Amino acid sequence: MNLADIKSLYAYNRWANDRLFAAVEKVPDENFSAPIVSSFPSLRETAFHILFAEWLWLNRWQGVSPCTTVVDPNASAATWDTLSPGKKPTWAELSNATALKSFAESTDQERQEFIGTLDERALQAVLQYKGMDGNPYAGPLVQLMQHVVNHGTYHRGQVTMMLRQLGAEAVGLDMVYFYRERAGR
Repeated sequence: MNLADIKSLYAYNRWANDRLFAAVEKVPDENFSAPIVSSFPSLRETAFHILFAEWLWLNRWQGVSPCTTVVDPNASAATWDTLSPGKKPTWAELSNATALKSFAESTDQERQEFIGTLDERALQAVLQYKGMDGNPYAGPLVQLMQHVVNHGTYHRGQVTMMLRQLGAEAVGLDMVYFYRERAGR
């Protein structure tokens, strides 16, 4: 995968997040945080988890590895406010779809600026980073960037399923729809 592929992948990610939030913003507030059986306990927490991961990985790519003192760092909501560094909205501030969408947009803008600094060599280089528990890891940046989009795709599928359970309108987020729309078909 090269830089042009990564740019296309992240254009798709932005498109999919935009479409997802267009559907999620139509859900009444009481349903947004209502319990639904899935990987995360609500529509809010599932959408938040996607953005949490995008923000976390972007920080790692920029050389900052946020850490937490929470025993189970995968407990997204419980972990979020304990992370260092703290240049992010609080869990309470991300209480509705509009706030989450705004956070998604600001993260995407910062990520686009980061991608604009990359060349092919940097994309293929091995990135050293720490997990939220402080343990060291390393991997090629290109693979880590692919992972983030794949992760978001997985959880956007869960959001789609949750929207259907709530009787809300779900949207098609398959990549082929992105390519068709891009081609003007």
